Amino acid sequence: MTAHREPAAASAEAHSPDIPGVDEWRALVDKVLKGADFERVLVGRTADGIRIDPLYAKASGAPRALRAAPGRWTIAQPVDHPDGAEANRLALADLNGGADALTLVCEGARGARGFGLPVTAISDALDNVHLDLIRLRVEPPPFAGQAVFAALGAVIAGRGLDAGSLAIDWGVDPIGDMAATGTAPKPWPELATDAAALVASVRAAGFRGAVLRADGRVHHEAGATEAQELAAVLACGVAYLRALEAAGVPLDEARRAISFTLVADADEFLTVAKLRALRRLWAAVERASGLAPAPIQLAAETAWRMTTRHDPFVNMLRNTMAVFSAAVGGADVITVLPHTAPLGLADAFARRMARNTQIILAEESNIWRVADPAAGAGGFEALTAALCDTAWGLFQRIEAEGGLAAMLASGAWQAEVATAREARAKAIARRKQPLTGTTAFPNLDEAPVAVLMPAVQPEEETGADIPAAAFPAMKAARVAEPVERLRDHAVARGYTVLLATLGKPADFAARAGFARGVFETGGLRTTGSEGFASYEALIAAYRASGAPIACISSSDDRYDSLAADAAVPGETLAEEAARGLVAAGCEMVMLAGAGGAREAARREAGVDAFLVAGMDVVDFLEKTMARLDAQDASSEAEGGA
Repeated sequence: MTAHREPAAASAEAHSPDIPGVDEWRALVDKVLKGADFERVLVGRTADGIRIDPLYAKASGAPRALRAAPGRWTIAQPVDHPDGAEANRLALADLNGGADALTLVCEGARGARGFGLPVTAISDALDNVHLDLIRLRVEPPPFAGQAVFAALGAVIAGRGLDAGSLAIDWGVDPIGDMAATGTAPKPWPELATDAAALVASVRAAGFRGAVLRADGRVHHEAGATEAQELAAVLACGVAYLRALEAAGVPLDEARRAISFTLVADADEFLTVAKLRALRRLWAAVERASGLAPAPIQLAAETAWRMTTRHDPFVNMLRNTMAVFSAAVGGADVITVLPHTAPLGLADAFARRMARNTQIILAEESNIWRVADPAAGAGGFEALTAALCDTAWGLFQRIEAEGGLAAMLASGAWQAEVATAREARAKAIARRKQPLTGTTAFPNLDEAPVAVLMPAVQPEEETGADIPAAAFPAMKAARVAEPVERLRDHAVARGYTVLLATLGKPADFAARAGFARGVFETGGLRTTGSEGFASYEALIAAYRASGAPIACISSSDDRYDSLAADAAVPGETLAEEAARGLVAAGCEMVMLAGAGGAREAARREAGVDAFLVAGMDVVDFLEKTMARLDAQDASSEAEGGA
């Protein structure tokens, strides 16, 4: 089976002569921009470099992206409690509360996050669950699909259920397991043979659902872009198709043994386009294989990568956007990670909020009632087409390198994803991609939330007995983690900052607010933002604050004003304030704003750093806290002596 390049462009309809066209619109825009660069101001780029224009014409003629079956999507809830009886109680509550699918997240599975249901507890977890009335999804431990099939199959046989009537997606993903663990118990050709044998065993037992899963989560959680995730899923699906074909399975049957999973995040446009793109891309694979395209089983899960530990209720908003986008994009099954997932095992309230996010969008907003609602929208169609082209190009390169398993074994794929991850981390550190509640509008007084069990650190996780890593593993990481570590450290140490505000509120409010946001992002609580009537009041306030840091905040005009009684002739108010704070014992003096022409003078007066828009906030906070830690350690040593 060979693949060919199949672009997916959508044509734009010509506008009516009575309706203003692009040229007229552009003339009005240029008038508003007043000379500013159109490309810089109004044209965006995705992480894959795909252009996002501010205006698109209506599109027509593009393929439709429809669910495998008409109607509402399936609402799935994870079963991941390590105790079978408690897992059963939570699962029954989910089903009674509106879920119509359960996902058995086994201990050691990638999605277990250190928890997970032991394979030996599957029977207990499914007690009183009517398997013939719901869909069941499985997430087995790495390379352990056969063991889970045996355990669950025994439960089903013991109940006397008709295997052919059950809707079960077995979720076996050996290439994804290779990516997540950095190893393989056997070379890929042997793993492929085992996967095909497992499919044969499942079919022989009478089950008809998907057995193998091409799963994008491991790539997304390691930092992949949208096109990279699509290309990896496509390459994985093709590898499984080839494995089944080599085992003598007709291609028409082989494709029905494969399901797909993508990640839905808070970027509405990219999530909608990504899900629509996968259906088009797989249709291209089917045509290249000599098959007429058939609907695929496409599941979506809200992004682990986007969740935050701090201000976790914002995760509900992110999840809402993700579910909306996945539903509009045509997902057949959607799973919402509870908003408290980064903090630990979700309790009943968090699980209820997760399923109700879907129920409200489905039953009250009725967003499932329109099939492919993005069809014909120029922006969505253009983005879908561009993602198809970009992902197809990446897929072809993966194929040229011998397939995804070969690229994982060489480390080449991990390196590509790492480049994207580092670029995203840089954008977040510079707050070009703000994280509400973490890098934007941090709340240091947030109330704690309840979880059943606290989060397990990665080094404490237990899982399947697998060999030591032979190549780089694609580790799951949330984008907020670097900032969260800094904030937790600063809060534990009780570090504070005095905002040394000069002049009237109109002078300092904007920069004081900016500085507060930077410091509180890293957990350094700020005080003194009401302004000081005089230089003497500022110095007195600093001495009373006990803060190791002060940040001078005001306007450039106020900074550059000459100090009336400065100790150094010609010194400005900013320099006077810095010199006075240092003399009062301030360990670090910052200034909100650029140094400008007087940067050297301000550094000489005692300013250690300048806070400006676009700065690397993570690097700044790391260096600041390292210096504070060193000073604390020195003070403790002197006190001990």
